[in-house]
Amino acid sequence: MNEIKFEIVEHIGVLSETAKGWKTELNLVSWDGRDPKYDLRSWSENHEKMGKGITLSKIELSKLKEILSDKEI
Repeated sequence: MNEIKFEIVEHIGVLSETAKGWKTELNLVSWDGRDPKYDLRSWSENHEKMGKGITLSKIELSKLKEILSDKEI
């Protein structure tokens, strides 16, 4: 299995943190040298390990923002 290469281009914010120090973060991440995408996932304290997450293009993130702003949360 190939190693996944990534670069956190921009740290945008932290949504939550567990007692073990893992944080759910929104970042702009380049995966395997490709153009960066918005990425929402949990990360270990030193960003060496990661949980499952989702990546979104700028258009998808804008649409999600639009959908959420229309909902009562």
